[in-house]
Amino acid sequence: WGKIFPLVGHSSRTPWSTVHRTRGGIMAIKPLAIGWLALAAMSAALAQTPVDTPPRTEDAAPPPPAFSRDRLIPIEMPSYVTLKIGVDPETIAVGADGVVRYVVIMQNASGSTHAAYEGILCAVGDVKTYARWGASQNWVPVSEPRWRSMTDNLPSRHAFAISKQGGCDGRTSARVADIVRALRLGSKPYL
Repeated sequence: WGKIFPLVGHSSRTPWSTVHRTRGGIMAIKPLAIGWLALAAMSAALAQTPVDTPPRTEDAAPPPPAFSRDRLIPIEMPSYVTLKIGVDPETIAVGADGVVRYVVIMQNASGSTHAAYEGILCAVGDVKTYARWGASQNWVPVSEPRWRSMTDNLPSRHAFAISKQGGCDGRTSARVADIVRALRLGSKPYL
């Protein structure tokens, strides 16, 4: 066995002493292995480095636009969501600040309708609600609107669904025409 497998045999030498004496054997692989370990350590360190997020500077949000339930583009939601959710394409706007603003309409099983005027900051994956429309049939501004992650445990994940179904083009804001087309097709503009 010692001739076929140099590390196996009846030698009094340790296997590593045999390895050190072989020419071009495992000793030649040792620097390569050290390099791979160093690369793995560096990539693990970089993976834990936080990404710089752009500052959340935002233009003043325009007042909530008028909306119509007749023009809604349905938003596909998980099967456990009982609300019917849609976006009025006439309300979609992309600001110079990169915020995609829209009116989302939600209807429950009893037919009651509510709406929200929201903005998505695609660069960081956040959503902000500016105003709500409900039983009063008027817009009620949110007293202190604030940015929240779309992936947080929010009462509804419709903003995340809107962003994935065309509201955002990756981490950037798409053009209004591309957003409307993607929402109607149920896919991203680049697919």
